[in-house]
Amino acid sequence: MTRLRADASHAALLLRVTLGALFIAHLYWKFAVLPGGFNQWWLNFATNGYPWFVPWYVLSAEIAGASLLIPGILVRPVCLYAFPMMAGAAHFWATRKGFWFVAGGAELPALWCILLVVQAILGAGSHTLKVGKRLST
Repeated sequence: MTRLRADASHAALLLRVTLGALFIAHLYWKFAVLPGGFNQWWLNFATNGYPWFVPWYVLSAEIAGASLLIPGILVRPVCLYAFPMMAGAAHFWATRKGFWFVAGGAELPALWCILLVVQAILGAGSHTLKVGKRLST
């Protein structure tokens, strides 16, 4: 049973580092790859009829995922915070392009949703940065 726990702990580590790296990649895309850059990304929300707070939420969820998942800080809350963003992305693409990712659809954001839930269930796993109040002796 101990071996199984160790394997699950390492699986959680692999998943959280992968998710964190993907959040970093998405932020990089917004700022360095997207034609028109960050401003174009931001304006796309208004163009598609989203309320003013949605790009703020999306950006905050991606920054939280990029900065907190890899070191293993607040993993469960970050995953639960980012989940609605990915569910919204899956809905956005499903209604416009359908399910299949090859058509630019909802398949990939739906997978992200599942991975965020699995990470929230597993927790941080091994090799986390310990943050909190130190006890003095």
